[in-house]
Amino acid sequence: MPHCTTRDGVELFYKDWGHGRPVVFLHGWPLNGDAWQDQLKAVADAGFRGIAHDRRGHGRSTPVWDGYDFDTFADDLNDLLTSLDLRDVTLVAHSMGGGELARYIGRHGTSRVKSAVLLSAITPLLVQGPDNPEGVPDSVLDSLKAGILREHSQFWKDTAVTFFGANRVHTRATQGNLDAFWHMAMAETVQGAVECVDAFGHTDFHADLKKFDLPLLVAHGDDDQVVPIDATGRRTAALVPGAVLKVYEGGSHGLAMVPGDKERFTQDLLDFLKS
Repeated sequence: MPHCTTRDGVELFYKDWGHGRPVVFLHGWPLNGDAWQDQLKAVADAGFRGIAHDRRGHGRSTPVWDGYDFDTFADDLNDLLTSLDLRDVTLVAHSMGGGELARYIGRHGTSRVKSAVLLSAITPLLVQGPDNPEGVPDSVLDSLKAGILREHSQFWKDTAVTFFGANRVHTRATQGNLDAFWHMAMAETVQGAVECVDAFGHTDFHADLKKFDLPLLVAHGDDDQVVPIDATGRRTAALVPGAVLKVYEGGSHGLAMVPGDKERFTQDLLDFLKS
């Protein structure tokens, strides 16, 4: 299996499909690169090279004890792009991966990057505060950590429901979506699961977004029960000059996997890549 060895010896597993200009996918919490399989195939079929890695402590990458912070994740991404010598890259990031993308640009610039896509991303700041009243309260973040530590297998089953909006009357989420979420979540370390909540909940990406000097597509569901669009997607689009915001009516946090929404997002992605 292909792996990239980071500067501190962590082995990052990655998929590498197709040929052409590279499109690198960054997954959300608590998933891994498998979450992007539909989009990986679509971009490879369209003449691009699709790459998706498992973040450290997730999936098939090294199950490390520490390093669950965005500076480290960004440097891991830099190690991957450098080791594969990828240039003219489009970075596509979901949820927590959006913070990884933003911090990568904040720390390493855009010399290797042509454009970016933020899907249901946590930028610019997720936690609720005086300047971010639409954000997620600290009490909710604390409850996530408590649920993981109490009994993580059942917690992931319960969390999958809101992740895909399966609790809505007109949901199109499938049992397969819920099962896939559980399977991927169980491959994340418990330590990483808890540490990532603090990281994605409290890391501020405003300074990173100020360094975006490239085309940006922001896609977000207006029924995202995990990462509220008013605190994140709409604010991100307003902060980056020239950013294009696409709002998916009734879209959940996991819209790139839900039938109907995933086809729309994949087409939007392909149109953006070809523009």
